Amino acid sequence: MNDVARLAGVSIKTVSRVVNDEAGVHPATAERVLAAIDQLGFRRNLSARNLRRGSSTGTIGMVLEDVANPFYSGVTRAVQEIARLRGRQVITGSSDEDPARERELALEFCSRRVDGLLIVPAGLQHGYLVPEMRAGTPVVFLDRPAGDVVADTVLVDNIGGTAEAVAHLAAHGHRRIAFLGDSPDIFTANERLRGYREGCARAGLGHHDALVSMGPHDEHSVRRALHRLRTGPAPATALVTGNNRITVHVLRALAGSTDRPALVGFDDFELADLLSPPVTVIAHDAKALGKAAADLLHARLDGDASPPRRVVLPVRLVPRGSGEVRR
Repeated sequence: MNDVARLAGVSIKTVSRVVNDEAGVHPATAERVLAAIDQLGFRRNLSARNLRRGSSTGTIGMVLEDVANPFYSGVTRAVQEIARLRGRQVITGSSDEDPARERELALEFCSRRVDGLLIVPAGLQHGYLVPEMRAGTPVVFLDRPAGDVVADTVLVDNIGGTAEAVAHLAAHGHRRIAFLGDSPDIFTANERLRGYREGCARAGLGHHDALVSMGPHDEHSVRRALHRLRTGPAPATALVTGNNRITVHVLRALAGSTDRPALVGFDDFELADLLSPPVTVIAHDAKALGKAAADLLHARLDGDASPPRRVVLPVRLVPRGSGEVRR
């Protein structure tokens, strides 16, 4: 402010009035001050100004598994839309399924005095957030629950979704239905495995560990799993895949194959309806997940002090062809 005042030939108080949009400054003087600010390349530190005034920083911190994943892109877009309507900006980071990285990001956002946090948890220990929550920073967990704190949580119906996938394949005559899932340490992967087993039980199929392959999965491990599941005296004739990335790996591995198993994937993905055959999926609305989490967070910021909520959003089967292949 001293530099601006010196260049514009005004007092520091005048500079303060201009940058804070206060009345009482002649338009020509204000223009001179703004020109000096522009010439010197200065920018207002809105966060610092708001903290001095005791108000919010106008930011929300969001920790995701991977910002490059199209599913989380949809979640982020919905959060940004809600935040923009409320005059806030969203800053994001990827945990890469690393609990230490999740903690590092969350605490970094807190050190920047974000108004609230949205977290897709990578680990099961979230006691590090208790001091922040007690200090008034609201936290909402989405896609997965927190491990050891009680907080608002928004999930999707993972168990019901995979159970429905199994029922759909069983209705088309399949008795050997395999499941390819992510690491069972991940909440969603474990819940979808539970749904697969429940679906098999309801269809009178039982469940066999030989038909289950849990990750983490990449293209090579999926190829190996498919080879094991589709060979031998009683091969799988149908597959349920636990997320969109695994589904894509399976499709790559099956490319050019004339003997393709029936397939239902959890999570929709771009161009799934344009493949040959189009991919049947258990779909859930990523934007609805982001919106529900953002709405909960803003309700807390507006003073809602009710007990923590657990919201479970529905999923739906989208039949397109790959899951309707009969045995």
